[in-house]
Amino acid sequence: MSTDVEVVVAAEAELGEGPVWDGRTNRLVWVDIMGPSIHQTDVRTGRTDSIAVPLHVGAVVPRALGGYVAALQDGFWVVGDGPSRRLTEVPNPGGKLRFNDGKCDPVGRFWAGTIAYDAAAGAASLYCLDTDETVTHVLDGITISNGLAWSRDGDTMFYIDSPTKRIDAFNFTLSTGAISDRRTVVDLSAGIGEPDGMTIDAEGGLWVAVWGAGAVHRYVFGRLDRVLKLPVSQPTSCAFGGTDLDELYVTSAWKGLSKSERNEQPLAGALFRVRPGVRGVAAHVYG
Repeated sequence: MSTDVEVVVAAEAELGEGPVWDGRTNRLVWVDIMGPSIHQTDVRTGRTDSIAVPLHVGAVVPRALGGYVAALQDGFWVVGDGPSRRLTEVPNPGGKLRFNDGKCDPVGRFWAGTIAYDAAAGAASLYCLDTDETVTHVLDGITISNGLAWSRDGDTMFYIDSPTKRIDAFNFTLSTGAISDRRTVVDLSAGIGEPDGMTIDAEGGLWVAVWGAGAVHRYVFGRLDRVLKLPVSQPTSCAFGGTDLDELYVTSAWKGLSKSERNEQPLAGALFRVRPGVRGVAAHVYG
């Protein structure tokens, strides 16, 4: 195990987010929400190819039919496989909301949630894009919809609404995508920062980027197991990648930092790698 933090790309992303390992190309795919752009990084060399998108982009996932599905400001789009095109619109009166984080469940549905541009409490929602391209409004009253993960058996969905400073769990029905019995499994209220993006490892440990704390936490059975410190205060999300899924990739942001804070954190917005000594699970693909 090595907890040395490596810089993969000193990207200076304003709001890097949503890393996902694309096993088809052996590249890490991630977004700069405000770019707005989708990045495809060869983690061996750091070479990054980018796809410009027309609206702010919160999350991206590989698509079984080719290319990617992305959660843009106004809905779900197909990108990277010919001209970008919108699959399904999501109501957004006045353009006051944008999509934030998202991920596919084990069946291939794409779950993604929103945030108001002014971060208004309770203004956001969580949506599910089914494999038949229909959209279900799953939760409302959300403020900053963020990390998602599923247990290896698919019976539990983990979810973060950042200002609650909690990781919640739901019973999850694989066949329908129905969720029930919401409860708190991790409470971060005693610490600094807010939980942001999240992933799960092969042992069932939850890895959470803690915005404002400059760290990624691992939780096992609800208890803090490990803290990985980073040279930036605003890590945003994390994902396992590499050919053996034994490398943890962490995105970050400089959004909201003052000039002096940016001078103190020249790597804010970079993509980082840590080898934590455990393996992740393969990312689920849309469709």
